[in-house]
Order: sequence, then C-alpha cells, then structure tokens
Amino acid sequence: MPNKSLDAIDRKILENLQNDARMRNVELAEKVGLSPSPCLRRVGNLEETGVIRGYATLVDAEAVGLPVSVFVSVTLEKQIEKALEKFEKEIRARPEVMECYLMTGDFDYLLRVVTSDLSAYERFLIEHLTRIPGVASIKSSFALKQVTYRTALPISPPGKSK
Repeated sequence: MPNKSLDAIDRKILENLQNDARMRNVELAEKVGLSPSPCLRRVGNLEETGVIRGYATLVDAEAVGLPVSVFVSVTLEKQIEKALEKFEKEIRARPEVMECYLMTGDFDYLLRVVTSDLSAYERFLIEHLTRIPGVASIKSSFALKQVTYRTALPISPPGKSK
C-alpha cells in the first residue's frame, strides 16, 4: 500500500539517497531544494517511520568469490502455517539465501542463492535445503548472466513517471 504522506520533496530525498546513501546532508538539501536543517529532519522522519529501513554497501559478488547465482523453486508437502513458519525460519538462517519469496502458482517459494561454485551449491542443497521438514520438491535454475540488477526503487512524484 503506497504511503500517501510522502510529498514530492520526500520522494526526491529517497531518490537521491538510493543513488548515493553516503551523500552529505548539505548536498542532499541542495538537490531537493531545502536548507540543511529541514532536510535532516525529513530524513530522520523517513528513518523513524520505516520508509528508510537502513543503509547498505553493495558488494560485487564475483569480486568476493560468489559468482554462482541460483534461482530455486521450492514446493512444500503442505501449505499449513506451521510448515511455512518452519521453512521460513530455516531459510532466514542460511547466509547464501539472498532473497526468499512466498509465491502463488506452481511452487510455494522462490529463492535466490549465491555460492562460490557448483559444489558449494550442491552442499547447500544436500546439507540444508533437503533437510528442512516438509519440503516436497526443489527445482534449480542457474543464472548464466545478470542482465540488470537494481536496488533503487523507481520513486517519482505521484502521477509522474521517468
């Protein structure tokens, strides 16, 4: 559900911080047309209300030895609350699982897993994923090339598109 309390300036702040989270407040204020104090207050409010969830450093996976990306479809035996909770708890504990989505359609979960090589993925699969109670089937698709990757949401003032 969209946050209707975000005005055009809040959206400009978010756009700019998504592009450069290390931007100094003085520069940010200038870019969004505010003086530094009100800009800092707005950023603080966006943080307090959870619109800004945190700040991160984006690391090149290949540069740190994690060039293999695998998309994994998982189907559970039963889609009951306890089974879903158990699966999600186990998945949250695995550092190689970068993303996990509960899905509609032919399978229950879609995971994005990163590993150093095929052997590491095989170990993850055999030692962890297949041991989660209630897993009925697992299908893996290996990414050959990353065509695009974004972390910035397409934020623009309501009614305007880029």
